[in-house]
Amino acid sequence: MIKVMTVFGTRPEAIKMAPVILELARRPEFQSIVAVTAQHREMLDQVLRLFDIKPDFDLDIMSADQTLFDITTKALKGLDGVLTEVRPDIVLVHGDTTTTFVGALASFYHQIAVGHVEAGLRTRNKYSPFPEEMNRRLTGSIADLNFAPTSTARDNLLREGVDRSKIFVTGNTVIDALHQTVRAEFVFGDELLKTIDYERKKIILVTTHRRENLGEPMRHVYEALKQIVEEFPTVEIIFPVHKNPKVRSIVDAVLGGLERVHLIDPLDYEPFANLMSRAEIILTDSGGVQEEAPALGKPVLVLRDTTERPEAVDAGTVKLIGTDRARVYEETRRLLIDRAEYDRMSAAINPYGDGRAARRIVRALLRHYRLTDEPFTEFKTSS
Repeated sequence: MIKVMTVFGTRPEAIKMAPVILELARRPEFQSIVAVTAQHREMLDQVLRLFDIKPDFDLDIMSADQTLFDITTKALKGLDGVLTEVRPDIVLVHGDTTTTFVGALASFYHQIAVGHVEAGLRTRNKYSPFPEEMNRRLTGSIADLNFAPTSTARDNLLREGVDRSKIFVTGNTVIDALHQTVRAEFVFGDELLKTIDYERKKIILVTTHRRENLGEPMRHVYEALKQIVEEFPTVEIIFPVHKNPKVRSIVDAVLGGLERVHLIDPLDYEPFANLMSRAEIILTDSGGVQEEAPALGKPVLVLRDTTERPEAVDAGTVKLIGTDRARVYEETRRLLIDRAEYDRMSAAINPYGDGRAARRIVRALLRHYRLTDEPFTEFKTSS
């Protein structure tokens, strides 16, 4: 059997790697080994429970007030021991976290092949998003196999000189996870979320956490939201607030105590995905939400100036608006009063996947190790 080790450390990685892990477990050709750094402990554990994934190795590196230096050095040292013990044939890493880059680097030091899931995303600005853009590029320099979610991501890799035979366009595994999670009959466990009238109220779902938005950029966003909720009596804002105290202090100062603004703790993935499906508008600086919401037909206003996920912007489902107070207010207001604009953005254009990305990744691995002669069929973006 081919030993395939998956390495991840955060909730977004776990969500997107879960379909791959489950697909590998179904195939007798592979021995699936799961290693987590637990760069984010509690949020990671939520997803592991949801998908019933039990890691074979758990480095448990998270500490209070951890820095990028802390994460990098602890993960690198911990993975050194794991790779020495297991000697997998290939290590799969996902996306753009510090764990992703370190997992690739540790594998390189051990001369073990690397497969990069969600490869090829680029903004071309090494500090935006930070540190994710460079984590992607550095991982891409090491990767032996590149599982690009879209043709745009593939083209980015080709421009960087990556061998075409080492790139597989698979769709994004987050759509696989979403298909397994969102259900019309889902009942929220949270009492507040149970009582909200999703039919008659216009629900704005908000998430913010990016380092580059800390401080005044976030304050400007929250001030715009305050103006919106005061102007529109049918609007309710649901805001799962990141646990970073720097985020929470600004949220509480601007939005705390406002009627129809619900500041709640971060949600597990299952209720969050189902909440997205019931929201009217989503404001976020998250990368993953930019992929998930278009699959649910939800307009997304991205609180960033750049994105490594341009497909939904090109399709018109996502709009980059930055963090300027006036712009955030104007774009949110437009979606609330201009039905034609709302309908245009909410058209169910899904450029990111069809729910079969994990199967394509496993098929690519089978072909790479010459365990099948079946052709690989690329994912093609819907039009």
